[in-house]
Amino acid sequence: MIYLDHNATTPIDERVLETMLPFLQVFYGNPSSLYRHGRLVRSAIDSAREQVAALVGVQPTQVIFTSGGTEANNLALTAIKWGSSLAISAVEHPSISEPAENWAKLGCDVKLIGVDHNGLVTQDAITDTIRHGPTLVSIMLANNETGVIQDVASFTQQLRAKGIVVLTDAVQAVGKIPVNYNHLGVNMMTLSSHKIYGPKGCGALIFDKATHIKPLLWGGGQEQGYRAGTENAPAIIGFGKAAELAALELAQRAERLLKLRKFLEDRLMAIPGITIFAKDTERLPNTVQFGIEGMDGEMLLMKLDQKGIAVSSGSACASGGGKPSPVLAAMGVSSGLAKSAIRISLGKGNTETEIIEFTDLLQTLVIPG
Repeated sequence: MIYLDHNATTPIDERVLETMLPFLQVFYGNPSSLYRHGRLVRSAIDSAREQVAALVGVQPTQVIFTSGGTEANNLALTAIKWGSSLAISAVEHPSISEPAENWAKLGCDVKLIGVDHNGLVTQDAITDTIRHGPTLVSIMLANNETGVIQDVASFTQQLRAKGIVVLTDAVQAVGKIPVNYNHLGVNMMTLSSHKIYGPKGCGALIFDKATHIKPLLWGGGQEQGYRAGTENAPAIIGFGKAAELAALELAQRAERLLKLRKFLEDRLMAIPGITIFAKDTERLPNTVQFGIEGMDGEMLLMKLDQKGIAVSSGSACASGGGKPSPVLAAMGVSSGLAKSAIRISLGKGNTETEIIEFTDLLQTLVIPG
């Protein structure tokens, strides 16, 4: 299989797996236990917390481990009190947009922050948001579909000056571009292990102690009382190792992925009828989303799958709904073109040979005969 869907999930790095295995097979003690077997696991979790904290430039005590980015985003939204207001960008991940819809049904005032045709949050939209005075604003750092990178640092400075709490979903950004919590100036940030060649089932909420969040799960004192339940020690330890490797190899990975992405885009643009979304906007070095007028994206995806090539039609967390991407709709992309969308997200194992094979096959599917 040629795997071109790394924004959905990444294969686990062999070095990460090697780090995890002892905690699956030998050191299986409960990290809350006081005997040596448990203390050893606790120490490994503490080390992993330090590794994740170092990746984004925070103190280990600011890291709360969760089951993934979705739980981390939902946990962050507990900072909202009943009767207060929330504003989210129009291009957020479903783990933000769907909870926001639920908050609206329960009587919370929820507003969308508009984006331009490239999917960028506009200054006018931020100015309008400040005028409405929400309690919390969520703007994802890099979009999972288009790869578009937002100017979160600039917006955060304006929002926090007005006492507004700011959350950024950095799940797709971390490990691909430099991400520093303090430079962004946000109150909260969310991460996920399986986007950086770590295991599934583990993520983190990064927060400052001045932001008051409430547990989603009760029943134990784990994770400073914010996330009850016995820790998924092997996954957390794997996340830590993946974070360490991501920090060490960031520049090398980004340079190689950007070169590969440009090679892919050049070959795509040689195919008649293809539109690359947000082509001239700053994006993640690994992400390309394009549409082909008159094509059905999910049908094209299945035809590629039959030939052993894995791509996505958008967010893996929102696929199968049969509706055009809300992200592309917010960008003003026509319904027909949005339904044709295909996302390619490259990983550190992809090669130019795979890109050639993919684009050659794509051309035969788009221009049969």
